[in-house]
Amino acid sequence: MMQNVKLDLKYSNITDKKIMSYAEQVAQIHEQLHKNSQEEQAFLGWIELPKCYDAEQIDKIKKAAKKIQTDSEILLVIGIGGSYLGARAVIEGLKHTFYNYLPQKQRKNPQILYVGNNISPNYINDIIDLIGNRSLSINVISKSGTTTEPAIAFRIFRELLENKYGLEEARKRIYVTTDAEKGALKQIAQQENYTTFVIPNNVGGRYSVLTPVGLLPIAAAGIDIDKLLEGAKFAQEKYLDKNLKYNDCYKYAVARNILYQEEKNIEILASYEPKMHYMMEWWKQLFGESEGKEGKGIYPAGADFTTDLHSIGQYIQEGRRNLFETIINIADTQADMSINQDEDNLDELNYLVGKGLNEVNKKAMEGTIKAHVEGGVPNIIITMDKLNEYNLGHLIYFFELACAVSGNLLGVNPFDQPGVEKYKTNMFQLLGKPGYETVKEKTSKTKKQETTKMPKEKENKRAKKK
Repeated sequence: MMQNVKLDLKYSNITDKKIMSYAEQVAQIHEQLHKNSQEEQAFLGWIELPKCYDAEQIDKIKKAAKKIQTDSEILLVIGIGGSYLGARAVIEGLKHTFYNYLPQKQRKNPQILYVGNNISPNYINDIIDLIGNRSLSINVISKSGTTTEPAIAFRIFRELLENKYGLEEARKRIYVTTDAEKGALKQIAQQENYTTFVIPNNVGGRYSVLTPVGLLPIAAAGIDIDKLLEGAKFAQEKYLDKNLKYNDCYKYAVARNILYQEEKNIEILASYEPKMHYMMEWWKQLFGESEGKEGKGIYPAGADFTTDLHSIGQYIQEGRRNLFETIINIADTQADMSINQDEDNLDELNYLVGKGLNEVNKKAMEGTIKAHVEGGVPNIIITMDKLNEYNLGHLIYFFELACAVSGNLLGVNPFDQPGVEKYKTNMFQLLGKPGYETVKEKTSKTKKQETTKMPKEKENKRAKKK
């Protein structure tokens, strides 16, 4: 049977008729997205990527990954947002749950650590302690090279690497993923002769996991990137049908917007598999940054079930009815454990004897869906038959395309993030970054001119009346 990702809306309380009322609008969005997919400024390069990826770049990635696996116990991935979340989602989804804690011999491939996603000195110092004397390579990922968090981390760890190995050897252990032609990081890479990989100009950060941004760390962790891309390619072909009746990806986008129109403005993406935690984190960035603008958007939240049923479960069941859930269900966990008989049965678990934990987990999911739906929380189910490279590639493309369609249905541009710049401007002012310290002064000066100008204008009007 073909490995697949399937959508189930039977617990969403949305009729087929309501879904199909969006058919014409979705068909128009589909045509527009594919029509503009080759335009660089449209940031739609990810649409054709699974079928049109650069084979030479893939070979280069595999060779670099092999070198990292050979000479490094640790690969330090420096990036923030889309520059690391996609890779981390795939790695943590497919590797041993405690991959980074396994001994090197058992792990076989490098430990993957992440910096540049915060500015905490505690975090950075702890990473330095964790690295210790072990062999190290760095993959720094940034289109510009001036994004504060990864830029700080790169300066710190580049110095650490140079002190550890000397300039020449350090240069061989730094891998740069950045713009093809411009930017501070590109300039540094050229000066130092680092190995470089290209972030396509027409692919935004949160849509970039299937480019070198995500593929190099993923390959270094020993994951088959060919199968990942194959799954995405299958999804690309599957969702080429603009007919909403046959397109599960577009149905998901429509269902979200129907629920949003019904005042369901919070979506909880949940899974009963802890390996999916960072897939939810990636999804949160994808949808949050794409749709949250102009006073609009569904707030994306994540939950690890059954764990979070014992924390926010009460709120989901009986709190405000402004939320819905999307459940990622993995049909075949490919692992199980049985529960054995205990003569004393003090924990009252003997009724589970003969059942596997997978069955118990599935019944927990079924029971929770029933309870939440009865409590007024619609549920959307996305089922993967197995958790593997092929299906994760499919799921990534599914969410990317659904996000693009959903954003357009919402009436916003799903490929920009103007609001992200506001905190940066304020931070730069407070830190005294050159070029930003005068912004506040200019604003104050403009306001002062306006207040002194108004009385004169009023005076002139009164003079004319006389």
